Amino acid sequence: MRRLVTQFSHFVGVGMIAALVHYGVLIGLVEGGLASPVPATLCGYCAGGAVSYILNRRFAFSSDRPHREAVWRFILVAVVGFFLTGMTMTGFTLWTTLPYVIAQVITTAIVLFWSFVANRVWTFSHAHEH
Repeated sequence: MRRLVTQFSHFVGVGMIAALVHYGVLIGLVEGGLASPVPATLCGYCAGGAVSYILNRRFAFSSDRPHREAVWRFILVAVVGFFLTGMTMTGFTLWTTLPYVIAQVITTAIVLFWSFVANRVWTFSHAHEH
C-alpha cells in the first residue's frame, strides 16, 4: 500500500508539471484569441502529454519496460484521455456556465484517475509482470 501511495504522489507531482504546460497552452490560446476552449485544451493536452511520458516513466513508475513497448501503450492511454478531455470540456462549455479554467480543473481530476490506473497497470508495469 505504501508503494502505491508513493507512486501516486509522484504521479501527481509529474502531473502538476505536465498541467502547467497544458494550462499554459490552453490559457495562452484562449486569451490570445487563437482558439476556443475545447481545441485549446486538446492542444494543451498533447503538449502536457509529452512532458508526462518522460517524467512518469522515470519518476512515478521507474519502469524497465522498453520504450518500444511503453510508448505505444502510453499513446493509447493518452488517446483515451484526449477523448475524455474533449468530451468533458465540450459538455462543460455547452451545458454549464462554468469558466473554462474551472471546467478544465474538473476535467483534469477525471482524466488523472483514468491515466494513473491505466499507466500503472499497463503502460509502465514491469515487463516481467506480463
